[in-house]
Amino acid sequence: MNTDITALTCFTLSTTAQVAHLVLNKPEALNTMHPTFWRELDAVLAHLHQAGEARALVISSTGKHFSAGMALETFGGAITMDDQSPEGRAAIFDLLTDMQATFTRLENLRIPVIAAIHGGCIGGAVDMVTAACIRYATQDAFFCIQEINIGMVADVGTLQRLPKLIPLGVMKELAYTGRRLGAAKAQGYGLVNEVFDTQETMVAAALQCAQEIASKPPVAIWGTKQAIHYARDHSVEDSLRQMGWLQGAIWSNQHVRESVTAMKQKRAGNFPALTPLQRFSDSAG
Repeated sequence: MNTDITALTCFTLSTTAQVAHLVLNKPEALNTMHPTFWRELDAVLAHLHQAGEARALVISSTGKHFSAGMALETFGGAITMDDQSPEGRAAIFDLLTDMQATFTRLENLRIPVIAAIHGGCIGGAVDMVTAACIRYATQDAFFCIQEINIGMVADVGTLQRLPKLIPLGVMKELAYTGRRLGAAKAQGYGLVNEVFDTQETMVAAALQCAQEIASKPPVAIWGTKQAIHYARDHSVEDSLRQMGWLQGAIWSNQHVRESVTAMKQKRAGNFPALTPLQRFSDSAG
C-alpha cells in the first residue's frame, strides 16, 4: 500500500533551502512506534531518497519525549509473533527483516541524517537514532535499551549499530540492565555530538549543521557517506581500494573549481542536485 506523504499522521515534513525536517508529531502518545508510524517513515525516507531534492535531513520531535519506542499494544494486536511452531518462528525472522529495513533506509539515504533528541529516546527510538549520521541532544535527554526490561532482545538495530558508536563494555551494560544513559555521559562516550540547554537551541543547531552540509556538492557528500559506512565494516586495505573506485566514479573538476572559487569570493557554491531516482518497475514499457 502506497502512503501519501502529504497526508502524514505521525510526522510533519517540510523542506527549506534544500534541508528536509521530519518531526515526530504524536506527543500525546509519546511518539510511540506502531504500524502506521512505520509505514509513514518508510514512505518519507523512500521519497527523500528518490527525489534528490533535499541535501540533508533533520529528525526532531515534539512533547515530553523524543520517542518512547515501540507501542506495547502492537505486540498484542497489530503484530502477531507466533512462537508455537517452527513455521511461526521462521516468520518472525522475515517480519523483523522488514522492520529493520526501514531504519536501514536512514543509513542508506543518499543524504546525511541529523537526529535532534530531547527527553526519552527509548527502545525502538534508539534503534532509529543509531542509524543517523549525527546526534544532538538536550541536557534532559536519555537513552534506554528498554527491550530487556520487557523480556526481549532488542532486535531492530541497536545491538548491531551501538557497539560501533560507544565502548563495548558500556554498550553491554546498557543492553543487559536496561539502565538510562544521560545526555552528558552519552556525549562523553561519543554517542552524542553536542548537548544543548534547550530543545529550541538544539533544533536550531541541527538545522544550521544541515544547511552547512547542504551548501557542499551533493555528490561529494554522497560519496563521503558511502566511504565512511564502507570503512566502518571493512578493512583499511579494502576500504582504500573502494575509495579509489568511488573517487574515480564521482570526481568532478568542475565541483572542485566551483568550491575553491566560492570560498575565495566568500559566496555560496552552486552545485547540481543528485539525480532523481526511478524504480525500474515503475518505468514505462
